[in-house]
Amino acid sequence: MEIYFRLFEVIFPVFFVVGIGYYIGKKNPKIDTSFITNFGANIGSPAIVIYSVTTTGLTFQIFVNYFSYYFLAILGFTIIGIVFLSLLKKDIIMELPPFILPNTGNMGLPICLFAYGSQGLGIAGAISALIILFHFTIGVFLASKKFNLSIFLKSPAFYSVIISVLIIYFKIQIPNFIVNTTMLLTYATIFLILMSLGIALTRLKVFSFNKALISSVARVFLGPLVGLLIIYSFNLSGIAAGVLLIQCSMPSAILNYLVGSIYSPKKVVDNIASMIVVSTVLSFITIPIVVLISLKYFS
Repeated sequence: MEIYFRLFEVIFPVFFVVGIGYYIGKKNPKIDTSFITNFGANIGSPAIVIYSVTTTGLTFQIFVNYFSYYFLAILGFTIIGIVFLSLLKKDIIMELPPFILPNTGNMGLPICLFAYGSQGLGIAGAISALIILFHFTIGVFLASKKFNLSIFLKSPAFYSVIISVLIIYFKIQIPNFIVNTTMLLTYATIFLILMSLGIALTRLKVFSFNKALISSVARVFLGPLVGLLIIYSFNLSGIAAGVLLIQCSMPSAILNYLVGSIYSPKKVVDNIASMIVVSTVLSFITIPIVVLISLKYFS
């Protein structure tokens, strides 16, 4: 019974804040969330990376290991995405991002934090650092079918990853004022972006529900299986394995829609939006199951 109460403690705060956003979005359909998007991309995400990687006891070796493990997971997601997009006769390149870039930041970070504390946040941060990098490199490349180096170099998140890696590699002691500032920004960003996720669910429309459902099943059901395959292939255990499994189970990230809306045709963007909505709704069912498994077998 205790483990179910712990599961409730982990899941409820995240879903509750998403629910607040959904309520606000329904009550005021014209509410402007561009501030949250800009804040998250330019200030919040870099702060999350720096705080979660440098202040949670994460070592350079663990960072490299789980950065690499999740890279393998992305390769697995890519294979799954190519297979499903081929079967559904969709654009394999432009519609691949929602398969391979899950919501490890907005939803994954707080869930891992509540499940495993600061240690879980550190490992989840290493994984999110990879996803953030991929959004502004591979994500843009796939959405536009061309690589844009300038976007990569202009991304604050890219430099936050480099700085964080240097800090933990050289074991640099971070001043308390930086720790406190990045901590405040991290928790503010998590709250704001979770709320914006709820608002987005009131705006994004589902086109071709059946195809979106099939794609979403591939993301939230097969994603954890990829995670388990990596865990048992490399004989992983404990908190780190639990975080990896949770992060592999996340739905498609909304950032896929934002990037796609800039670089991809409307039809492709509609399909991406559909997968984000359906996979997020499905995750309200699958995430509690995955977290329960993680807490029970990887603690």
